[in-house]
Amino acid sequence: MLEVWIVVDGEVNATGELMAASPATAIMVEALRKAIAQPATTIKVFGKNHLNSLNLPKEVVFCPLTLHLPSNFDFPEKAIFKACEKVELFRYLISENFGYVTRTGNFWLPVVLTQKGPVYAEAIGPASETSSESEVELSYFQPVHFSDAMRQKLYEMAYNILKFLNASPATYLIQFGLSDKEIWFDRVFPFPAAPAIASINAQTPDLFTCHWYCLTNQPIIDLTIAPQS
Repeated sequence: MLEVWIVVDGEVNATGELMAASPATAIMVEALRKAIAQPATTIKVFGKNHLNSLNLPKEVVFCPLTLHLPSNFDFPEKAIFKACEKVELFRYLISENFGYVTRTGNFWLPVVLTQKGPVYAEAIGPASETSSESEVELSYFQPVHFSDAMRQKLYEMAYNILKFLNASPATYLIQFGLSDKEIWFDRVFPFPAAPAIASINAQTPDLFTCHWYCLTNQPIIDLTIAPQS
């Protein structure tokens, strides 16, 4: 029996139901559940605070959907998550090591890092300007098209950053900004964070399925975007 732990920002009751969480978190959990669904698999959902009293069994596949995990909780990717959580420090290190400009951005490059290497998905951007917090969380769009020259710059930056991070197989979102001639780095999410919702019904396989495939060393042949109406 395979056991999977999903950890989220929010409150979860004893039966694994979300009691208080953002709309984006609820969609992320459901998308990951759907990706994992297979015979002889048990999926458990925890709030991040529940981990203070738990130890991670060696046979569990750990799937955090948050960076904010207890400092005393050990898991194989702990160093990666902690580096990504310390946004300002990581920006400084990336600037010092690669010379990239670093500041807040509002685009995301998904990188599906398999055992054989990275697969770059189409970029994600904000779908629209909204005033409601829940709408903001869910308003992402894929694909955002860039020129071939811009793509190559993005891919090179993402490759360098993930190599510096010593990233393990997973789906990563590289958050960045850009102008006509410049790209700048913001931060990294080592899991399919809220913007990955845009890939549901837009990309095959979606980024949550890609994440599960990476964590369980399943092959990913290609990523395709559905035709736009």
